[in-house]
Amino acid sequence: MSSVDKALETQIKNIQTKTGKTLDQLYAIIRKSGLSKHGEIRDMLKSDLQMGHGDANTLVHIYLKAESGGGAEPASSDDVLDQIYTGPKAALRPIHDKVMEAINKFGEFEVAPKKAYISLRRKKQFAMIGPATNTRVEVGLNMKGVKGTDRLTELPAGQMCQYKVKLNDAKEVDKELIDWIRQAYDSAG
Repeated sequence: MSSVDKALETQIKNIQTKTGKTLDQLYAIIRKSGLSKHGEIRDMLKSDLQMGHGDANTLVHIYLKAESGGGAEPASSDDVLDQIYTGPKAALRPIHDKVMEAINKFGEFEVAPKKAYISLRRKKQFAMIGPATNTRVEVGLNMKGVKGTDRLTELPAGQMCQYKVKLNDAKEVDKELIDWIRQAYDSAG
């Protein structure tokens, strides 16, 4: 089982523990609401069950997939990454894989797939990885006390990450980048 599969399985178990409800009971709540749009269901779960945004979002994805006959199981990591790195962006997948290979050596963390990138979390998000264009992957990092450089771009306050690094080739996944990611990982707790 991949780290994405394990992370989603753990997240589903945690959702059930936090809410005190089984997956079937949660599905029943969603059905009873009469809502059908992703955002509406997510917001209802956040409001009615005090779920966090990420948990509510994941539950809605799984629910909608189950309701459409796709089964209750979350997509495998390969499925998620195949959707993100498709068409002209497929050539960027080796960059992503090389970054993840290095990060997987750090220890445990959660992988939360999004529509166009993956979010990496410990107690809080420490990195985001995804294709920014058809020719570039961006690694977003959350860490403090690091001076930006030409390569480590500081982002304005209020962004999802504090820094980003642009990667056009797997050869750019070097010690400097891995050290920055490690610093973000360590600070995320």
